[in-house]
Amino acid sequence: MADPKGFLNHEREIAKTRPVEERVQDWNEVYQPGSLLPIISKQASRCMDCGIPFCHNGCPLGNLIPEWNDYAYREDWTEASERLHATNNFPEFTGRLCPAPCEAACVLGINQPPVTIKNVEVSIIDQAWDNGDVTPQPPERLSGKTVAVIGSGPAGLAAAQQLTRAGHTVAVYERADRIGGLLRYGIPEFKMEKRHINRRIEQMRAEGTKFRTEVEIGRDLDAKKLRKRYDAVVIAAGATTSRDLPVPGRELNGIHFAMEYLPLANKVQEGDLTVAPISAEGKHVVVIGGGDTGADCVGTAHRQGAASVTQLEIMGKPGDERNAHQPWPTFPMLYKVTSAHEEGGERIYSVSTTHFEGDEDGNVQWLHLTEVEFKDGRPEPKPGTERKIPAQLVTLAMGFTGTDRENGLVEQFGLELDERGNIARDADFATNVPGVYVAGDAGRGQSLIVWAIAEGRSAARGVDHFLTGVSALPAPIKPTDRALAV
Repeated sequence: MADPKGFLNHEREIAKTRPVEERVQDWNEVYQPGSLLPIISKQASRCMDCGIPFCHNGCPLGNLIPEWNDYAYREDWTEASERLHATNNFPEFTGRLCPAPCEAACVLGINQPPVTIKNVEVSIIDQAWDNGDVTPQPPERLSGKTVAVIGSGPAGLAAAQQLTRAGHTVAVYERADRIGGLLRYGIPEFKMEKRHINRRIEQMRAEGTKFRTEVEIGRDLDAKKLRKRYDAVVIAAGATTSRDLPVPGRELNGIHFAMEYLPLANKVQEGDLTVAPISAEGKHVVVIGGGDTGADCVGTAHRQGAASVTQLEIMGKPGDERNAHQPWPTFPMLYKVTSAHEEGGERIYSVSTTHFEGDEDGNVQWLHLTEVEFKDGRPEPKPGTERKIPAQLVTLAMGFTGTDRENGLVEQFGLELDERGNIARDADFATNVPGVYVAGDAGRGQSLIVWAIAEGRSAARGVDHFLTGVSALPAPIKPTDRALAV
């Protein structure tokens, strides 16, 4: 145990962010560089090394949290990195992007603020990179087997790295022009600078993983031909079909899915564009959807110079503390102020959009909404609460409904879908097509980055066993596993 009295002697302290007026002028990560290292040893000492560490249950990766907390407390960064990588291929991604269900399940969190597990994690991996502890791990021998991975998000990358290290020859196919999936073009630069992806890709290349960009399976390459070319295939194409809002005026110019809006801002940061074709500059912006993707749109609009930013959420405003229906160690729905919300804008809860209003040129100008109340689980409009707000750019960030069905991938493979429209799989992550496996949101539905990496690792074991008859690769979850909930 790091410090038996650590949780008594030290209060929770998190990473400091840069001043709002400074960070909205650039696209760098919002946190103050170097602000964590002076405090992280004390924060790690708050870990109680519980007899039953429920943080393991909160995290689908099964991260060995008390172990690397102890190493971080002692500032043994090399051993901390080894323990961290034992269960997580990309802790620099999760340490920046994960909402930390492990912290919600922390035993200390029953009656105190939980351990800053996420901050400790990112401190360990950043130190590991700085100290040269993250190196390529090529296989000792090749199996002679080949695997294609479709999609280069966290699930696809995790599966590819695991299978490459197991000795198989792996090629990752990505329809975009760069590797990373939503990590690359869905996550804004201010949440995670893309240099973190780039150096991990270079590590994977050095291990032997091949990457094929601008190849969309189903459109550019027939799925059946791909199956014949490789001994096995892992589909990690994500759940990229955005949920639409079919209300009058939806056809007006200036209304876009979040995943139409956010990638263009990232392409500006990559140097591909000078100015984003869809920009919030000088406009009244409305973001429909109160989740993390909506917050990403809010932060992006601030940096593009929006005249105003309003975020709408159909659900009621969450409380500041756990309610009785979400007891520890489940993940509670709490009122969360992200870095994007700190930067300004208005958040409106319990409202639903009724229609959009445009000008004579077909450009959206107003959004009409009404307050709602839930009856039998369904939102019902409250009479007399209708009003309109200015909206010259609207982004729809209401989640995703499933994997892409328009590119032909599902039909060409002949894949079966489950009742939710996801690609069906068995206990080994195998689809109904022999040798074809599915990992991540394509099989699970929209989920978190930790679940995507866990799925990629688990599917890799299924593929490895299919190819060789045995496997020493870990499988942290089953396809049917779900987050701690009530």
